[in-house]
Amino acid sequence: MRVLKKLESSSSYDNVLEKCHDFASSKFVVCCGRADAVPPDGREDSGRLKAMPEPLPPLSPQQEANQRPQQADPVPPTPGAGYAAPGYGGYAGYPGYAGMYAQPEHHRGRRPTWPWVVLLAGVLGLATMAMGVFFVSAIKTLALGTDPNMEMGSVNFGRQAIAVIDIDGVITDKDTERVNKELEEYGNNSSIKAILLHIDSPGGGAAASQEIYREVMRIREQTHKKVVASVESVGASGAYYIASGCDRIYANPASVVGSIGVIMEWTNYGDLLQWAKLKPVTISHGALKDAGDPTRPMTPQEQAYFQALVDNMYGQFVHDVAVGRHATDARITELATGQVWTGEEAQPLGLIDAQGGYRTALIDTARSVGIKGEPKVVRPPSERPGLLSALEDADGLFRDPGQMLGRSPGFYFLWK
Repeated sequence: MRVLKKLESSSSYDNVLEKCHDFASSKFVVCCGRADAVPPDGREDSGRLKAMPEPLPPLSPQQEANQRPQQADPVPPTPGAGYAAPGYGGYAGYPGYAGMYAQPEHHRGRRPTWPWVVLLAGVLGLATMAMGVFFVSAIKTLALGTDPNMEMGSVNFGRQAIAVIDIDGVITDKDTERVNKELEEYGNNSSIKAILLHIDSPGGGAAASQEIYREVMRIREQTHKKVVASVESVGASGAYYIASGCDRIYANPASVVGSIGVIMEWTNYGDLLQWAKLKPVTISHGALKDAGDPTRPMTPQEQAYFQALVDNMYGQFVHDVAVGRHATDARITELATGQVWTGEEAQPLGLIDAQGGYRTALIDTARSVGIKGEPKVVRPPSERPGLLSALEDADGLFRDPGQMLGRSPGFYFLWK
Protein backbone atom coordinates (compact mmCIF):
# COMPACT_ATOMS: atom_id res chain seq x y z
CA MET A 1 0.00 0.00 0.00
CA ARG A 2 1.31 3.35 -0.93
CA VAL A 3 0.03 6.30 1.23
CA LEU A 4 0.19 10.00 0.62
CA LYS A 5 0.25 11.20 4.18
CA LYS A 6 -0.14 14.93 3.90
CA LEU A 7 -0.24 17.75 1.45
CA GLU A 8 1.02 21.25 2.07
CA SER A 9 -1.54 23.86 3.11
CA SER A 10 -0.92 25.75 -0.09
CA SER A 11 -2.07 22.78 -2.18
CA SER A 12 -5.38 23.30 -3.84
CA TYR A 13 -8.16 20.82 -4.32
CA ASP A 14 -7.18 20.33 -7.95
CA ASN A 15 -3.66 19.41 -6.91
CA VAL A 16 -5.03 16.79 -4.55
CA LEU A 17 -7.07 15.24 -7.35
CA GLU A 18 -4.09 15.34 -9.71
CA LYS A 19 -1.85 13.56 -7.19
CA CYS A 20 -4.49 10.96 -6.57
CA HIS A 21 -4.86 10.39 -10.34
CA ASP A 22 -1.08 9.90 -10.67
CA PHE A 23 -1.19 7.02 -8.24
CA ALA A 24 -4.30 5.42 -9.69
CA SER A 25 -2.24 2.57 -11.18
CA SER A 26 -1.38 1.24 -7.68
CA LYS A 27 -3.53 -1.42 -6.05
CA PHE A 28 -4.78 0.83 -3.29
CA VAL A 29 -4.20 4.56 -2.80
CA VAL A 30 -5.37 6.75 0.13
CA CYS A 31 -5.10 10.44 -0.28
CA CYS A 32 -5.34 12.79 2.67
CA GLY A 33 -5.06 16.50 3.12
CA ARG A 34 -5.85 19.30 5.45
CA ALA A 35 -9.31 19.54 6.76
CA ASP A 36 -9.50 23.19 5.86
CA ALA A 37 -8.64 22.67 2.20
CA VAL A 38 -11.49 24.23 0.27
CA PRO A 39 -12.32 23.19 -3.25
CA PRO A 40 -12.09 25.88 -5.83
CA ASP A 41 -15.80 25.65 -6.63
CA GLY A 42 -16.68 26.63 -3.01
CA ARG A 43 -18.25 23.26 -2.03
CA GLU A 44 -18.81 22.55 1.65
CA ASP A 45 -17.00 20.06 3.87
CA SER A 46 -19.09 17.26 2.42
CA GLY A 47 -16.78 17.21 -0.62
CA ARG A 48 -13.51 17.42 1.29
CA LEU A 49 -11.20 14.53 1.83
CA LYS A 50 -11.10 13.19 5.31
CA ALA A 51 -7.80 12.68 7.09
CA MET A 52 -6.61 9.15 7.39
CA PRO A 53 -6.83 7.78 10.90
CA GLU A 54 -3.77 6.65 12.76
CA PRO A 55 -2.38 3.27 11.60
CA LEU A 56 -3.40 0.14 13.55
CA PRO A 57 -0.85 -1.57 15.77
CA PRO A 58 0.96 -4.52 14.12
CA LEU A 59 -0.56 -7.99 14.44
CA SER A 60 1.05 -10.69 16.51
CA PRO A 61 2.46 -13.78 14.69
CA GLN A 62 -0.49 -15.90 15.88
CA GLN A 63 -3.03 -13.34 14.64
CA GLU A 64 -1.21 -13.04 11.31
CA ALA A 65 -1.24 -16.81 10.86
CA ASN A 66 -4.96 -17.00 11.60
CA GLN A 67 -5.82 -14.30 9.11
CA ARG A 68 -3.60 -15.68 6.28
CA PRO A 69 -5.82 -17.15 3.54
CA GLN A 70 -5.46 -20.87 2.77
CA GLN A 71 -3.79 -21.40 -0.60
CA ALA A 72 -5.30 -24.00 -2.84
CA ASP A 73 -3.16 -26.61 -4.57
CA PRO A 74 -1.66 -25.22 -7.76
CA VAL A 75 -3.47 -26.22 -10.90
CA PRO A 76 -1.11 -27.64 -13.55
CA PRO A 77 -1.00 -25.48 -16.64
CA THR A 78 -2.97 -26.53 -19.62
CA PRO A 79 -0.75 -27.17 -22.70
CA GLY A 80 -0.99 -24.31 -25.10
CA ALA A 81 -2.70 -22.02 -22.59
CA GLY A 82 -1.62 -18.43 -22.16
CA TYR A 83 0.75 -17.21 -19.48
CA ALA A 84 -0.55 -16.93 -15.88
CA ALA A 85 1.64 -16.13 -12.90
CA PRO A 86 1.59 -19.05 -10.47
CA GLY A 87 -0.34 -18.35 -7.28
CA TYR A 88 -2.05 -15.23 -8.63
CA GLY A 89 -4.53 -16.80 -11.01
CA GLY A 90 -3.52 -14.63 -13.88
CA TYR A 91 -4.70 -11.16 -14.62
CA ALA A 92 -8.45 -11.37 -14.62
CA GLY A 93 -8.80 -7.70 -15.39
CA TYR A 94 -6.96 -8.09 -18.68
CA PRO A 95 -8.67 -10.91 -20.56
CA GLY A 96 -6.50 -10.40 -23.68
CA TYR A 97 -3.26 -10.88 -21.76
CA ALA A 98 -3.61 -14.65 -21.41
CA GLY A 99 -3.60 -15.12 -25.17
CA MET A 100 -0.77 -12.69 -25.79
CA TYR A 101 1.94 -15.38 -25.44
CA ALA A 102 -0.15 -18.31 -26.61
CA GLN A 103 1.37 -20.33 -29.46
CA PRO A 104 -0.32 -19.55 -32.80
CA GLU A 105 -2.59 -22.28 -34.09
CA HIS A 106 -0.62 -22.78 -37.34
CA HIS A 107 2.65 -23.33 -35.43
CA ARG A 108 1.37 -26.10 -33.19
CA GLY A 109 2.75 -29.63 -33.98
CA ARG A 110 5.03 -28.46 -36.84
CA ARG A 111 8.01 -30.78 -37.46
CA PRO A 112 11.39 -29.70 -38.85
CA THR A 113 11.62 -29.90 -42.65
CA TRP A 114 15.38 -30.47 -43.08
CA PRO A 115 15.18 -34.32 -42.85
CA TRP A 116 12.81 -34.31 -45.82
CA VAL A 117 15.15 -32.04 -47.75
CA VAL A 118 18.09 -34.40 -47.12
CA LEU A 119 16.01 -37.44 -48.10
CA LEU A 120 14.84 -35.80 -51.30
CA ALA A 121 18.41 -34.80 -52.22
CA GLY A 122 19.59 -38.40 -51.66
CA VAL A 123 16.83 -39.83 -53.84
CA LEU A 124 17.63 -37.37 -56.63
CA GLY A 125 21.34 -38.21 -56.38
CA LEU A 126 20.69 -41.95 -56.68
CA ALA A 127 18.36 -41.38 -59.60
CA THR A 128 21.00 -39.28 -61.37
CA MET A 129 23.64 -41.97 -60.88
CA ALA A 130 21.29 -44.66 -62.18
CA MET A 131 20.52 -42.62 -65.27
CA GLY A 132 24.23 -42.03 -65.86
CA VAL A 133 24.99 -45.75 -65.68
CA PHE A 134 22.09 -46.47 -68.02
CA PHE A 135 23.26 -43.97 -70.64
CA VAL A 136 26.87 -45.18 -70.45
CA SER A 137 25.74 -48.78 -70.94
CA ALA A 138 23.55 -47.72 -73.85
CA ILE A 139 26.42 -45.87 -75.52
CA LYS A 140 28.73 -48.86 -75.09
CA THR A 141 26.11 -51.19 -76.52
CA LEU A 142 25.47 -48.97 -79.53
CA ALA A 143 29.17 -48.40 -80.18
CA LEU A 144 30.61 -51.85 -79.55
CA GLY A 145 27.72 -54.27 -79.52
CA THR A 146 26.92 -56.42 -76.52
CA ASP A 147 30.48 -57.20 -75.50
CA PRO A 148 30.61 -56.94 -71.68
CA ASN A 149 34.41 -56.90 -71.54
CA MET A 150 34.89 -53.51 -73.18
CA GLU A 151 36.47 -50.92 -70.95
CA MET A 152 35.19 -47.36 -70.72
CA GLY A 153 38.27 -46.22 -72.62
CA SER A 154 37.31 -48.63 -75.38
CA VAL A 155 34.08 -46.91 -76.38
CA ASN A 156 34.62 -45.70 -79.95
CA PHE A 157 31.17 -44.12 -80.60
CA GLY A 158 30.81 -45.88 -83.94
CA ARG A 159 34.46 -45.70 -84.99
CA GLN A 160 36.12 -48.84 -86.31
CA ALA A 161 38.65 -50.32 -83.92
CA ILE A 162 41.51 -52.77 -83.59
CA ALA A 163 41.28 -55.25 -80.71
CA VAL A 164 44.51 -56.10 -78.87
CA ILE A 165 44.93 -59.33 -76.89
CA ASP A 166 47.99 -59.84 -74.71
CA ILE A 167 49.71 -63.24 -74.47
CA ASP A 168 52.60 -63.13 -72.05
CA GLY A 169 54.39 -65.50 -69.70
CA VAL A 170 54.15 -69.27 -69.71
CA ILE A 171 50.98 -70.38 -71.48
CA THR A 172 48.69 -72.44 -69.28
CA ASP A 173 45.16 -73.78 -69.50
CA LYS A 174 43.92 -70.65 -67.74
CA ASP A 175 45.43 -68.48 -70.46
CA THR A 176 43.81 -70.66 -73.09
CA GLU A 177 40.36 -70.08 -71.63
CA ARG A 178 40.88 -66.31 -71.43
CA VAL A 179 42.39 -65.82 -74.88
CA ASN A 180 39.83 -68.01 -76.64
CA LYS A 181 36.98 -66.13 -74.99
CA GLU A 182 38.39 -62.79 -76.10
CA LEU A 183 38.93 -64.07 -79.63
CA GLU A 184 35.31 -65.24 -79.77
CA GLU A 185 33.91 -61.93 -78.52
CA TYR A 186 36.04 -59.70 -80.72
CA GLY A 187 35.47 -61.96 -83.71
CA ASN A 188 31.69 -61.51 -83.42
CA ASN A 189 31.85 -57.75 -82.84
CA SER A 190 31.11 -55.77 -85.99
CA SER A 191 33.02 -52.71 -84.76
CA ILE A 192 36.26 -54.68 -84.48
CA LYS A 193 37.92 -54.80 -87.88
CA ALA A 194 41.04 -56.75 -86.93
CA ILE A 195 42.63 -58.49 -83.94
CA LEU A 196 46.25 -57.98 -82.88
CA LEU A 197 47.94 -60.58 -80.66
CA HIS A 198 50.63 -58.88 -78.58
CA ILE A 199 52.99 -61.77 -77.71
CA ASP A 200 55.79 -61.94 -75.18
CA SER A 201 56.02 -65.60 -74.14
CA PRO A 202 58.45 -68.55 -74.27
CA GLY A 203 55.57 -70.95 -74.87
CA GLY A 204 53.94 -73.35 -72.46
CA GLY A 205 51.76 -76.42 -72.40
CA ALA A 206 51.53 -78.31 -75.66
CA ALA A 207 47.76 -78.73 -75.63
CA ALA A 208 47.14 -75.19 -74.33
CA SER A 209 49.21 -73.62 -77.13
CA GLN A 210 47.60 -75.81 -79.76
CA GLU A 211 44.10 -74.89 -78.61
CA ILE A 212 44.74 -71.17 -79.04
CA TYR A 213 46.24 -71.81 -82.47
CA ARG A 214 43.10 -73.66 -83.56
CA GLU A 215 40.87 -70.84 -82.29
CA VAL A 216 42.89 -68.26 -84.24
CA MET A 217 42.46 -70.28 -87.40
CA ARG A 218 38.72 -70.67 -86.81
CA ILE A 219 38.19 -66.92 -86.28
CA ARG A 220 40.03 -66.17 -89.51
CA GLU A 221 37.99 -68.64 -91.51
CA GLN A 222 34.53 -67.93 -90.07
CA THR A 223 34.61 -64.18 -89.53
CA HIS A 224 37.07 -63.28 -92.30
CA LYS A 225 38.83 -60.90 -89.96
CA LYS A 226 42.52 -60.35 -89.94
CA VAL A 227 44.46 -61.68 -86.96
CA VAL A 228 48.02 -60.32 -86.71
CA ALA A 229 50.82 -61.27 -84.28
CA SER A 230 53.32 -58.79 -82.85
CA VAL A 231 56.26 -60.35 -80.98
CA GLU A 232 57.76 -58.08 -78.35
CA SER A 233 60.77 -59.80 -76.77
CA VAL A 234 60.11 -63.54 -77.03
CA GLY A 235 57.79 -65.50 -79.25
CA ALA A 236 59.19 -69.00 -78.98
CA SER A 237 57.90 -72.56 -79.12
CA GLY A 238 54.21 -72.57 -78.09
CA ALA A 239 53.99 -68.77 -78.49
CA TYR A 240 55.38 -69.09 -82.01
CA TYR A 241 52.93 -71.94 -82.57
CA ILE A 242 50.09 -69.45 -81.91
CA ALA A 243 51.71 -66.70 -84.00
CA SER A 244 52.06 -69.02 -87.00
CA GLY A 245 48.27 -69.21 -87.24
CA CYS A 246 47.96 -65.43 -87.82
CA ASP A 247 47.80 -63.60 -91.15
CA ARG A 248 51.09 -61.80 -90.49
CA ILE A 249 53.89 -61.91 -87.90
CA TYR A 250 55.83 -58.82 -86.81
CA ALA A 251 58.92 -59.01 -84.62
CA ASN A 252 61.64 -56.59 -83.55
CA PRO A 253 65.07 -57.22 -85.06
CA ALA A 254 66.30 -58.32 -81.61
CA SER A 255 63.21 -60.36 -80.73
CA VAL A 256 63.63 -64.12 -80.24
CA VAL A 257 61.38 -66.42 -82.31
CA GLY A 258 61.32 -70.06 -83.31
CA SER A 259 62.15 -72.98 -81.01
CA ILE A 260 59.89 -75.37 -82.88
CA GLY A 261 60.04 -78.56 -80.87
CA VAL A 262 58.57 -80.59 -78.00
CA ILE A 263 59.94 -81.32 -74.55
CA MET A 264 58.80 -83.76 -71.91
CA GLU A 265 60.05 -83.62 -68.34
CA TRP A 266 59.42 -84.68 -64.77
CA THR A 267 61.43 -85.12 -61.58
CA ASN A 268 62.74 -88.55 -60.52
CA TYR A 269 63.16 -88.66 -56.75
CA GLY A 270 63.85 -92.37 -56.35
CA ASP A 271 67.25 -91.76 -54.79
CA LEU A 272 65.67 -89.40 -52.28
CA LEU A 273 63.21 -92.06 -51.17
CA GLN A 274 65.99 -94.59 -50.89
CA TRP A 275 67.99 -92.20 -48.71
CA ALA A 276 64.95 -91.66 -46.51
CA LYS A 277 64.38 -95.44 -46.40
CA LEU A 278 60.93 -95.09 -47.98
CA LYS A 279 59.72 -97.79 -50.34
CA PRO A 280 56.90 -96.89 -52.78
CA VAL A 281 54.29 -99.54 -53.56
CA THR A 282 52.52 -99.60 -56.96
CA ILE A 283 49.89 -102.03 -58.20
CA SER A 284 48.96 -101.76 -61.89
CA HIS A 285 47.75 -103.78 -64.85
CA GLY A 286 49.42 -103.11 -68.16
CA ALA A 287 53.06 -102.98 -69.07
CA LEU A 288 53.07 -99.20 -69.54
CA LYS A 289 50.44 -98.23 -66.99
CA ASP A 290 53.00 -96.89 -64.52
CA ALA A 291 55.39 -95.62 -67.16
CA GLY A 292 57.10 -92.48 -65.98
CA ASP A 293 56.97 -93.50 -62.32
CA PRO A 294 59.21 -90.87 -60.66
CA THR A 295 60.37 -93.30 -57.98
CA ARG A 296 62.39 -95.50 -60.31
CA PRO A 297 64.40 -95.30 -63.53
CA MET A 298 62.62 -95.77 -66.88
CA THR A 299 62.86 -99.02 -68.71
CA PRO A 300 63.94 -99.05 -72.42
CA GLN A 301 60.36 -99.90 -73.37
CA GLU A 302 59.02 -96.91 -71.45
CA GLN A 303 61.60 -94.60 -72.98
CA ALA A 304 60.65 -95.69 -76.48
CA TYR A 305 57.01 -95.21 -75.60
CA PHE A 306 57.48 -91.66 -74.44
CA GLN A 307 59.70 -90.83 -77.36
CA ALA A 308 56.96 -91.91 -79.73
CA LEU A 309 54.53 -89.56 -78.00
CA VAL A 310 56.97 -86.67 -78.29
CA ASP A 311 57.60 -87.41 -81.96
CA ASN A 312 53.89 -87.40 -82.68
CA MET A 313 53.41 -84.02 -81.02
CA TYR A 314 56.44 -82.72 -82.87
CA GLY A 315 54.84 -83.75 -86.17
CA GLN A 316 51.63 -81.92 -85.27
CA PHE A 317 53.62 -78.81 -84.37
CA VAL A 318 55.53 -78.84 -87.64
CA HIS A 319 52.43 -79.45 -89.73
CA ASP A 320 50.38 -76.70 -88.09
CA VAL A 321 53.20 -74.19 -88.50
CA ALA A 322 53.55 -75.18 -92.17
CA VAL A 323 49.81 -74.62 -92.71
CA GLY A 324 49.87 -71.25 -91.02
CA ARG A 325 53.01 -70.08 -92.81
CA HIS A 326 51.90 -71.43 -96.20
CA ALA A 327 54.97 -73.66 -96.36
CA THR A 328 55.62 -77.37 -96.68
CA ASP A 329 56.23 -79.72 -93.79
CA ALA A 330 59.67 -80.45 -95.17
CA ARG A 331 60.60 -76.78 -95.17
CA ILE A 332 59.48 -76.28 -91.57
CA THR A 333 61.18 -79.53 -90.48
CA GLU A 334 64.48 -78.06 -91.59
CA LEU A 335 63.94 -75.19 -89.18
CA ALA A 336 62.33 -77.23 -86.40
CA THR A 337 65.48 -78.06 -84.47
CA GLY A 338 64.35 -76.41 -81.26
CA GLN A 339 66.63 -73.45 -81.76
CA VAL A 340 65.64 -69.79 -81.81
CA TRP A 341 66.46 -66.95 -84.18
CA THR A 342 66.44 -63.22 -83.88
CA GLY A 343 63.84 -61.25 -85.78
CA GLU A 344 66.51 -60.15 -88.20
CA GLU A 345 67.49 -63.78 -88.88
CA ALA A 346 63.92 -65.11 -88.91
CA GLN A 347 62.60 -62.90 -91.71
CA PRO A 348 64.82 -64.34 -94.48
CA LEU A 349 63.91 -67.82 -93.23
CA GLY A 350 60.22 -67.12 -93.65
CA LEU A 351 59.40 -67.43 -89.98
CA ILE A 352 58.13 -63.81 -89.77
CA ASP A 353 56.73 -61.37 -92.34
CA ALA A 354 58.16 -58.02 -91.26
CA GLN A 355 60.47 -56.43 -88.76
CA GLY A 356 58.90 -53.90 -86.48
CA GLY A 357 57.40 -53.36 -83.07
CA TYR A 358 53.89 -53.12 -81.76
CA ARG A 359 53.30 -49.65 -83.22
CA THR A 360 54.33 -50.73 -86.70
CA ALA A 361 52.09 -53.78 -86.54
CA LEU A 362 49.15 -51.69 -85.32
CA ILE A 363 49.39 -49.02 -88.04
CA ASP A 364 49.95 -51.53 -90.84
CA THR A 365 47.00 -53.62 -89.69
CA ALA A 366 44.74 -50.59 -89.50
CA ARG A 367 45.66 -49.51 -93.02
CA SER A 368 45.08 -53.01 -94.37
CA VAL A 369 41.46 -52.98 -93.14
CA GLY A 370 40.72 -49.46 -94.35
CA ILE A 371 41.09 -47.50 -91.10
CA LYS A 372 42.49 -44.04 -91.77
CA GLY A 373 44.25 -41.86 -89.27
CA GLU A 374 45.00 -42.99 -85.74
CA PRO A 375 43.31 -46.35 -85.13
CA LYS A 376 41.12 -46.85 -82.10
CA VAL A 377 42.45 -49.60 -79.83
CA VAL A 378 40.18 -51.86 -77.80
CA ARG A 379 41.55 -53.98 -74.96
CA PRO A 380 39.87 -56.33 -72.48
CA PRO A 381 39.40 -54.87 -68.99
CA SER A 382 42.50 -55.20 -66.87
CA GLU A 383 42.14 -57.53 -63.92
CA ARG A 384 42.95 -56.13 -60.48
CA PRO A 385 43.40 -59.14 -58.24
CA GLY A 386 42.70 -58.61 -54.56
CA LEU A 387 44.32 -60.12 -51.53
CA LEU A 388 42.14 -63.25 -51.64
CA SER A 389 43.07 -64.12 -55.22
CA ALA A 390 46.73 -63.45 -54.46
CA LEU A 391 46.58 -65.93 -51.60
CA GLU A 392 44.88 -68.47 -53.83
CA ASP A 393 47.68 -68.12 -56.39
CA ALA A 394 50.42 -68.38 -53.75
CA ASP A 395 51.12 -71.97 -54.81
CA GLY A 396 52.49 -70.67 -58.07
CA LEU A 397 54.94 -68.40 -56.23
CA PHE A 398 56.05 -70.82 -53.52
CA ARG A 399 56.09 -74.35 -54.81
CA ASP A 400 55.06 -77.01 -52.36
CA PRO A 401 57.72 -79.77 -52.20
CA GLY A 402 54.93 -82.32 -51.97
CA GLN A 403 53.49 -81.07 -55.26
CA MET A 404 56.92 -81.22 -56.88
CA LEU A 405 57.38 -84.84 -55.80
CA GLY A 406 53.95 -85.83 -57.01
CA ARG A 407 54.39 -84.12 -60.38
CA SER A 408 53.49 -86.29 -63.38
CA PRO A 409 55.30 -86.17 -66.73
CA GLY A 410 54.37 -83.14 -68.82
CA PHE A 411 54.64 -82.28 -72.52
CA TYR A 412 55.54 -78.73 -73.43
CA PHE A 413 56.08 -76.48 -76.39
CA LEU A 414 58.46 -74.43 -74.27
CA TRP A 415 61.77 -72.68 -74.85
CA LYS A 416 63.99 -73.10 -71.79
